[in-house]
Amino acid sequence: MTRYAAAGAGKRPGVLILHGARGVELRRRAYERYADALASAGTDAYLVRYYSPADDRALATITTREQRVAYQTERFDRWFERVSSAATAILAQPESSGRVGLLGFSLGGYVAAGTAARDNRFAALAVLYGGMPDNAASRVRRLPPLLELHGDADQNVPLARGEALVKLARAVGAPADQVIYPGRAHGFDFSDDDPMAADATDRVVRFFRTRLQAARE
Repeated sequence: MTRYAAAGAGKRPGVLILHGARGVELRRRAYERYADALASAGTDAYLVRYYSPADDRALATITTREQRVAYQTERFDRWFERVSSAATAILAQPESSGRVGLLGFSLGGYVAAGTAARDNRFAALAVLYGGMPDNAASRVRRLPPLLELHGDADQNVPLARGEALVKLARAVGAPADQVIYPGRAHGFDFSDDDPMAADATDRVVRFFRTRLQAARE
């Protein structure tokens, strides 16, 4: 993990940030934009590398979408465990307020949703252009409050996957909101020039402030 600490003393919540299918480095600048914004708002952010070295090697050899989806499906449970282990380490820190959230992008959104469904320590879940893994959806009995952001021109993860996640969250009694960005494609918020990228960052920060900080203020 890479930690982006909020300034000041005292206990504070944390948010685990989960990268997309291409790992951390390719989109690090965008992930750090969210991490820095969360830290500036008083929440510690942690960029989590849930891929193992073996995952990196295996994914580097995959050449088709079908192979990639099959590999990810087989690995989801292990990735859920890795993220929960990261949360355990964060919650054990003396500065932790005891409240943690998950922020996932694309594949990381699927990992975040599946982890939050299994681990009730997570108090908030934000997913950008993601969904719930198919092999986990039927087992979901709870989810924390959810914010899902999605472009309606997304060709990688169709908007319907985000809509299905929101519907599932509401079905198990979780507050769930979705913001749809007209004409925006997959990863629209990675752009430094698109004003909707700033909008998405602001919405995510406000969501976690409300769900993780407001309860203790």
